[in-house]
Amino acid sequence: MMLVHLVSEAANLIPMIDDEPPGMDKLKGVVNWVKVIAYVICGLGILIAGAMMAIGQRRGEGGEHAARLGWVLAACIVIGSATALVDQLK
Repeated sequence: MMLVHLVSEAANLIPMIDDEPPGMDKLKGVVNWVKVIAYVICGLGILIAGAMMAIGQRRGEGGEHAARLGWVLAACIVIGSATALVDQLK
């Protein structure tokens, strides 16, 4: 019974901070710019890897470029996951 009372009062004991630290708006702006730049680079990386795959297929190097495309897509997944995590922390 005492544990239930302590858990229900825990929210009152923890100080809530409503104010953001100074400069938080600028930090959010920088994070948004970095996200946009990262997404543009991912898109360009996919386009370049696809173009190199199409050109390399005539020379028999399609497998090497397919691996490069895999790495680009893996990087896109990492960047997408990181931006989702940062968005949740804001």
